[in-house]
Amino acid sequence: MQKRILGNSGLEVSALGLGCMGMSFSYGPPADKKEMIGLIRKAFESGITFFDTAEVYGPYINEELLGEALAPFRKEVVIATKFGFAPAAPGEPRWTALNSKPEHIRDTVEGSLKRLKTDIIDLYYQHRVDPGIPIEDVAGAVKELISQGKVKHFGLSEAGVQNIRKAHAIQPVTALQSEYSLWWREPEQEIIPTLEELGIGFVPFSPLGKGFLTGTINKETKFDSTDFRNIIPRFSEENRNANQGLVDMLANIARQKNATSAQVALAWLLAQKPWIVPIPGTTKAQRLQENIGSTRLELSDNDIKQIKEAASKINIAGERYPESSQKMIDR
Repeated sequence: MQKRILGNSGLEVSALGLGCMGMSFSYGPPADKKEMIGLIRKAFESGITFFDTAEVYGPYINEELLGEALAPFRKEVVIATKFGFAPAAPGEPRWTALNSKPEHIRDTVEGSLKRLKTDIIDLYYQHRVDPGIPIEDVAGAVKELISQGKVKHFGLSEAGVQNIRKAHAIQPVTALQSEYSLWWREPEQEIIPTLEELGIGFVPFSPLGKGFLTGTINKETKFDSTDFRNIIPRFSEENRNANQGLVDMLANIARQKNATSAQVALAWLLAQKPWIVPIPGTTKAQRLQENIGSTRLELSDNDIKQIKEAASKINIAGERYPESSQKMIDR
């Protein structure tokens, strides 16, 4: 597995990480814990050293899963987790309120350290920008945790350019985690140029469009009742049908390259910048190996140009989040 460094931070990780959310949260009922421990360890054996989780995934159980799975080789991997949500009130199924008060961050890190079975978190992201708390205060709180040896690196998730700059001025930001794929290219407008200017790495989540770019989802696909894609506008039957052109384009290129659609989509992302590290998630060993194969897929400049030109002609239908979640995206 090739290695990459996130921006100017010196934090070296595998070129492809593993997003672990779907093992416990959002894409249906939690997967079997023993199987997922085996999958995470298989990922490590296959060269992946960068693992992503968050307090809210489950909540809590995804961090516990990762802590147990990675314990035998903790010093050989980079663990990223996130803070910034307030626990749901009794009876509420999801955490939706934000809380990045410095005192809450200080409390939250202790729980994450315990669940992850570690004494230090390699990369600690603010999960969503909290409009009620100045980003300078958030960066200052994480800076304090770094000075205490509880955190190594500071990250932001779905932050806009203005807040990236403000936070970076207080505590250097190692990485931004936001959605980026052939299905969502908005970061190319302002985010990526800003990250390049400031020397910040980019960790795209949902690099396969929450599964859509793999070509395994179509308008007839039925999701589990607990799968959050049921409430994402982009996954309505009508929009899936409208967006099929992008999937067909990827499949055509994949055939030319003797690869899969997922591998082409990931290889395209990897080719954008040397400091971009996608974190596709999966619960299947076959898909894990398929995704890893993308790091060995060579795309020529002409291939990249062809993909970009073809994608630019396709109008993507539907928002990427329901309205309640869209409000949490910093602009």
